[in-house]
Amino acid sequence: MSTAERIIVVGIGADGWAGLSDPVRDTVRAAEVVVGAPRQLALLPEFDGQRRLRWPAPLHAGLPALLEDLAGLRVVALASGDPMLSGIGSTLIGLLGADRITVLPAVSSVTLARARLGWPAESVAVISAVGRDVHAVLRELAPNRRVLVLSADHYTPVRLAALLTERGYGASPMTVFGDLGGAAESVCGSTAAAGFEKALPRLNIVAVELSGPLSAGWTAGLPDHLYDHDGQLTKRDLRAAALSRLAPAPGQLLWDVGAGAGSVGIEWMRAHRDCRAVAVEENPARAQNISGNARNLGVPALQVVCGAAPQALADLPAPDAVFVGGGLTRPGVLQACLAALAPGGRVVAHAVTLETEALLVAAYREHGGELTRIQVEHAAPLGSFTGWKPGRAVTQWALTRP
Repeated sequence: MSTAERIIVVGIGADGWAGLSDPVRDTVRAAEVVVGAPRQLALLPEFDGQRRLRWPAPLHAGLPALLEDLAGLRVVALASGDPMLSGIGSTLIGLLGADRITVLPAVSSVTLARARLGWPAESVAVISAVGRDVHAVLRELAPNRRVLVLSADHYTPVRLAALLTERGYGASPMTVFGDLGGAAESVCGSTAAAGFEKALPRLNIVAVELSGPLSAGWTAGLPDHLYDHDGQLTKRDLRAAALSRLAPAPGQLLWDVGAGAGSVGIEWMRAHRDCRAVAVEENPARAQNISGNARNLGVPALQVVCGAAPQALADLPAPDAVFVGGGLTRPGVLQACLAALAPGGRVVAHAVTLETEALLVAAYREHGGELTRIQVEHAAPLGSFTGWKPGRAVTQWALTRP
């Protein structure tokens, strides 16, 4: 493969052209086309005969056509700092493959912020709000946790401060670094509750030292009251039992079929930041609740499909695991879920009625796996005393594809 067929991704900091090494400058000069954001392109001097193009908007929809137009040309793509840190480098490699991309990184704003603060890399969680919902920071809420948030614009710190205050983290110190590494570098400190009154730079990163209550951990079985629901909720003890068998793993995809309040899919995604989930729910009001629950619990990227299984499953990407919490009596649902699983895939299904239990018993006889009956009792007032109040027994079938 010739050099002309590769795209060279150049990281550039707020110091612009002055911050690039001589070999990187030569690479930029030699390009026939330079693609970047307007702010990044403005940091470069003009070179005769060189075309300057902005990234398409929306980016992911317009990229394939742009790359096709640039085929065979010497192309440099500009990125902020480290192109592989939630940057265009990762996006281009995902489209074209690593063998078509050369990455020349600069020091990222995350690295610079950690250096200014004296925060070791292993002590910090990094969340990107660039093209993403800032509610993702809510997954990180825990006392004394450090978070760096890559801002989408100068409004991000304000939205973040309001969100943290709303969740009881108003005492959290926040530091906004603007134009890190450049001549206009600035620092603005506050707390989430105090917020920010003065104008902030558009290019910024926010450092937060979280100070507030622990209301939701990362293990399965969050308190039921954290979910908005109409009664269709997999209760915490059953949820924990199901997720222990579904076995969330980084990068893997869960189908949450008959999702109700979306609790299983949400806690699958909370297990690791790279876990993905699709919640399938035919009731529109419940589907809307799922989206709200996902944002409130820090996983706004949860995909919600409003439709009935098995038809709604037809166009979904293949899952690594499936949870069936409702709709089992509808013809073809369990069969479609099993057919979608590759070897090593997991399925867990719950039944409350005799009719759905009979389906799971039949599936157990045909496929094997694990059949469990779970009943949970909670202490509750009984006259002037305290007694056990039993919940409905749930039959659980779990299978891992051999």
